[in-house]
Amino acid sequence: MSTEPTNHSLEIPNYRELLKPYLKNWIWFVVSGLIAVVFGFMYIRYTVPQYAVEAKIQLLDDAQGSSQINVFEDLGIGGGGVQIEDEIEILKSRSNLIALVKKLGLNINTIALGNIKSSAIYRNPSPPFKINFLAPDSIINNSKASFFITLSSETSFEYAENDDGPTKLYSYGKKISSPVGEIIVTPNNMNSSGFGTNRYVVSVNRLSSVAASYQNALNITVDNFRSKILTISLNNASIPRAQDVINTLISIYNKNAIDDKKALADRTSEFINDRITQISSNLSSADESAVEFKSGRGLTDLGAQTNLNLNLGAQNQQQLQDASIQLDIASSMKDIIDNDEGYDLLPSNIGLNDGSIAATTQRYNELALERKRLLESSNDKNPIIINLDQQLAGLKRNMRTSLNGMTNNLELQVNDLSSRLSKINSRIYSAPKNEQALRDISRQQETTESLYLYLLQKREEAQIAFASSAAKSKVLDEAYAISDFPISPKKNVILMASLLLGLLVPFSIIYIKSLLDNKVHNKIGLEKLTGNIPVLAELPKISKKENKLVKLGERTVLAESLRILRANLDYLIKSKNKKEHRGSIIYVTSSVSGEGKTLIASNLAMIFANTDKKVLLIGGDIRNPKIYQFYSGKDVDKLGKATRNKGDNGLTEYLVDQNLDGKDIVSTMLAHEQTVDVIYSGKIPPNPAELLMNGRMKELLESMVNLYDYIIVDTAPLMVVADTLLISEYADQILYVTRAGVTELKVLEYPLKLHKEGKLNGLSFVVNGVHDSNLGYGGKYGYGYNKSTKKWWKF
Repeated sequence: MSTEPTNHSLEIPNYRELLKPYLKNWIWFVVSGLIAVVFGFMYIRYTVPQYAVEAKIQLLDDAQGSSQINVFEDLGIGGGGVQIEDEIEILKSRSNLIALVKKLGLNINTIALGNIKSSAIYRNPSPPFKINFLAPDSIINNSKASFFITLSSETSFEYAENDDGPTKLYSYGKKISSPVGEIIVTPNNMNSSGFGTNRYVVSVNRLSSVAASYQNALNITVDNFRSKILTISLNNASIPRAQDVINTLISIYNKNAIDDKKALADRTSEFINDRITQISSNLSSADESAVEFKSGRGLTDLGAQTNLNLNLGAQNQQQLQDASIQLDIASSMKDIIDNDEGYDLLPSNIGLNDGSIAATTQRYNELALERKRLLESSNDKNPIIINLDQQLAGLKRNMRTSLNGMTNNLELQVNDLSSRLSKINSRIYSAPKNEQALRDISRQQETTESLYLYLLQKREEAQIAFASSAAKSKVLDEAYAISDFPISPKKNVILMASLLLGLLVPFSIIYIKSLLDNKVHNKIGLEKLTGNIPVLAELPKISKKENKLVKLGERTVLAESLRILRANLDYLIKSKNKKEHRGSIIYVTSSVSGEGKTLIASNLAMIFANTDKKVLLIGGDIRNPKIYQFYSGKDVDKLGKATRNKGDNGLTEYLVDQNLDGKDIVSTMLAHEQTVDVIYSGKIPPNPAELLMNGRMKELLESMVNLYDYIIVDTAPLMVVADTLLISEYADQILYVTRAGVTELKVLEYPLKLHKEGKLNGLSFVVNGVHDSNLGYGGKYGYGYNKSTKKWWKF
């Protein structure tokens, strides 16, 4: 800003002025807020509500799942803790979700169409019709299509494949060709309530897509890192559907765990039964041999003479027996692995003393079960299946190597024990041949019977393990709705947000408009820029129907504003303490044309004349003369027109013709019963600047200043041409006119700069065309005695 700083910058901010633009546009805030709230109500009314449903389950360790016995650890089925993260991933696995969607039929939806809001139908109440798909499930589960059904009567309906497509009438029970193959529509007699509509859309979606959507929608959380309690939650438009989804998912999860244990127990029982059948035959043969031997030789009891040798041989025989059992089991296990061309389950913990083989077998069975589960929803080309195949093949090689080493060691151990037993038997052979033969038979019986009893025990344990297979989790809380009220849309939040948004729109518009606003609007705003240079008055905006010139005694807002301007001008002029008695020369100018300087100059002359002062109005804008527009019409008359033969001459003619006298160009006008002397601009010259510099303008003003109390000159715009600057030194007071909503604040830096440089002396401002709502005190309290005080809401 070009002026010196004033105390205005140190004042406390006027919050009333800051709020004024918003308060005077309060109606827009009310309208925008109401509209936004109405839209919020409509959004709440027609948005499908979402409800929160959750369930709680406790993950069980294998020992907890069968706490009544501990056979799982012996059979290699149990053991190990539960990994929470792994179980959450298993619970939300794609195969589980596909099985869930397939079981509940969630990929086929029936929607009741409304005028604005449509509602999905699930379970209760059920749709008024049933659809039977004749195509295979593999086709339906991989299809994406929809079709429309409109109920016509109790026996017929209309079918269409597009919303606005052609319809065809069908009877119930007839085959219909649809995008997913042939279908048959039958009435549902269980539903008689109706949905307030007779038009429905049946949507068929891909099974995998629906499963993926529910997989993303499900939220499984754990209370803390030490807890084994999982919370399964789902937000859905239908509470029964959400409950079915969660409960079914838990059921599938537990069923898969039980099926895995059952498959492992069945494989173990099958292996043991095969071995029992074989050993049972050997045991029967040994018993028959003993009976035949004793019967043929009439033996009942053998003497005690060989007890010492027998005791020693018994100890060696027990060791040989144990080694033989281990060798037999290891050989059988090796045969199973060698003959297994696929990746079937292997018998688990059948009695081998080697812990590494038991651990490898358990890991192999876990990977085989996982491979089997993945093959249900994939094929053997899947990278995960290929990776599992590689791991299983590696484990099988490791077990084969371990079993080869074990059998070799056992064979060496058996050979060594046999050699030692032979030495003992060599001493026993000195006994009677019958006793020796009977003892051989007894040994065979004991060995076979011991293995037989061991396998019978393992078979019972395997059956107990299968019968004791418990679920992998315990349901603490079945799926239930957290609240009867929907979690979305939230009515209070939406209405509050709508109201705030509605209020924010006009606020933003007004705020942005104020940020971008660089125009003068009223006296208060202009005074912030001009500083010490006075703003004498603000004039209201007048309509085209109002008089352009004020009348004598008129009490309009314009007239009162001009009287304030007159009083302030008088004060400024008298404050200069002029010693000589002469009239005052007042220039009226502006930045550009159209800001109302001619209107103010003409009315200022009228308002000064009202005080019985002699006033001369000069049309100093010889480039664009406009005074004649104000002093014309039925209420304006030219006095003494018949006596003046040079009354058509104006300022231009005076400046050009040295013979013309100032009095020759003065026209006395009677406007609204008020007399004003006027010097019109005259003809538009080709060289106005040169004419104003020839000294004749100074002569005119000096000749008239002693004849009139006030000489008001309507000059050319200051920023457009240099005419006003050429004659500015002759003025006692320069009245700079700005127009509200038109004059830019930045433009006013030019006259302020000229004033600071001493080129515009006696500068003052006036604001023209101020809207009623932006008027200062006059706008608030009204002008004249017939004006009423404005209401509190009119700012």
